[in-house]
Amino acid sequence: MTSITVTDAATAARPETSRLTRSRVRWAWVFLTPLLIVMALVAGWPLGRTIYFSFTDARLSDMSNYGFVGLDNFYYLLIDDQWWRSVFNTVTFSVISVALETVLGMVVALIINANMPGRGLLRAAVLVPWAIPTVVSAKMWDWMFNDQFGVINHGLESLGLISAGIAWTADPTTAMGAMIMVDVWKTTPFMALLILAGLQLLPGEIYEAAHVDGASPITVFFKITLPLVMPAIMVAVIFRLLDALRIFDLMYVMTGTARETMSMSIYARQQLVEFSDVGFGSAASTLLFLIIALITVAYIVFGRVNLSGGK
Repeated sequence: MTSITVTDAATAARPETSRLTRSRVRWAWVFLTPLLIVMALVAGWPLGRTIYFSFTDARLSDMSNYGFVGLDNFYYLLIDDQWWRSVFNTVTFSVISVALETVLGMVVALIINANMPGRGLLRAAVLVPWAIPTVVSAKMWDWMFNDQFGVINHGLESLGLISAGIAWTADPTTAMGAMIMVDVWKTTPFMALLILAGLQLLPGEIYEAAHVDGASPITVFFKITLPLVMPAIMVAVIFRLLDALRIFDLMYVMTGTARETMSMSIYARQQLVEFSDVGFGSAASTLLFLIIALITVAYIVFGRVNLSGGK
């Protein structure tokens, strides 16, 4: 009798639950539709036009007179040594800077997550570099790297580490390292903020149990903290990696269109604006978009595989 009653009650509750679920989904689409329309107009239309022009020989001087060239722009792009040099520069910059930012961001997050006096003020101070606009920070560091009156050269000379000023952003051997240093300084707070959010969600009971068991801080970090905060780290890494692959302002302000530091975005801008080749520049922009899209899809698929494997 009891089992029949419970079954009947569950059966009776299903239609109500189903109606509630459908109502929530319907209202979710109602609220999302205006946002999707705005995104389609703001992002979808320019992207579609860029892809469209990548199959043409359009020139900036006369956008109304152009013809279709098929995949010619992509063919010439893929055999262009400068394009591949810009790909190498971008990947090198992205991998090194994101790796350093992840490690340093983890260290900073652990420090500001500790229970100590002045923690709120320290958190606010850590976020200052990230709050400064990239163009402003790039120009500021460009002056600091100046070989004649830059404070960095002055400090190194005072310590006896160098005998003469180094043109950090003009020398091909040091320009990339200088920009990576600036990017790490500016964006490490962003990584720290995302990792800190993951750290604050960890249950304190686990650490209390580890303390009772006599686990060392190093063991606690590698066996408890790091595995539990890894989802937050992966989210931070993919956000930063996608942003780093689109790097433009930092490199353009500090080194302009120098071959040794040109990114894919700067290459596309140079073809489009300076050389007035809308078709070729659009092809470069489209290929950059496809690279970032493929990385995003690969990350989503990889994350789902790991999630299902963990279950």
